[in-house]
Amino acid sequence: MPAFAQSDAQKQLASDRFTIVSPFPPGGPVDTLARIMSEGLSKRYGQAAVVENAAGAAGNIGMDKVKRAKPDGHTLLVIPAGNLTINPTLMPNFPFDIQKDFVPVTLLAKAPNVLVASPSSGIKSAGQLVDLAKAKPNTLSYASPGVGSGLHLAGELFKQQAGVDILHVPYKGTAPALNDVLGGVVPLMFSNLPATLPFIQNGKLVALGITEAQRTPVAPNIPTLEEQGIHGINVTSWYGLLAPAGTPPAVAEQLAKDAADFLAQPEVGERLKAQGMSAQTMKPAEFDAAIRAETQQWAGIIKSRKIKAQ
Repeated sequence: MPAFAQSDAQKQLASDRFTIVSPFPPGGPVDTLARIMSEGLSKRYGQAAVVENAAGAAGNIGMDKVKRAKPDGHTLLVIPAGNLTINPTLMPNFPFDIQKDFVPVTLLAKAPNVLVASPSSGIKSAGQLVDLAKAKPNTLSYASPGVGSGLHLAGELFKQQAGVDILHVPYKGTAPALNDVLGGVVPLMFSNLPATLPFIQNGKLVALGITEAQRTPVAPNIPTLEEQGIHGINVTSWYGLLAPAGTPPAVAEQLAKDAADFLAQPEVGERLKAQGMSAQTMKPAEFDAAIRAETQQWAGIIKSRKIKAQ
């Protein structure tokens, strides 16, 4: 047992090996964060820590594994926002109650989203887009990676907040959607900034606005939609850490502190940057409140827009 482990929570965490479950295949931001946590926990507590990629059923297989695990802090789940705040409303017969089946430990990282336009559309600002959409309802369209994705819902929230009608064109994934926007087939798209930033920089896409309250240090020259007068669109791609229900509060709080320490390391920051992410952490109670608030927001959009899973 490491000499520093003095509290009961630290002693408990140092007592056994860790399993960090990623409910998706290897590669990508979830896998990166799971490996950061496994490496950090292994070093801190002197125990083996493995990443298990339990993929399938849109993340539900990995979530079920963690739900059924012993609630002692040694089996943890790294998960993207949509599985926690969108799927409970979107998916018929969703098999989990997030608040009853899991303990939110901490937010881990965020990646900004951005509204982009094809240069062939002639749209150069969010204000111009709103004016055009109001003058000619349902003549503009926006692409998304699929019905019910966070980026689809970002578009629906934009329509609601800006008071415009824009047609949704769903694709099977980000790549085909982005390709058609680059080709001018569809004029608009809400996308993760890391996927589009190279095209913004070389002029193949026009950045209309970041969907966060403040500008991002990744691309500080891109204005937010908020500062352009389109309020209430704070939509980020984020990833969090969960434990099984029944995990002691002191253990969850210690894990949140540990995650904050791991993510603050400069070399970890570089790994996150390579995935277009930045570290963002919360205390368990704060993370729980954030999940509840975002779930309520998306439930309102999904129900009011009559969005159905496909």
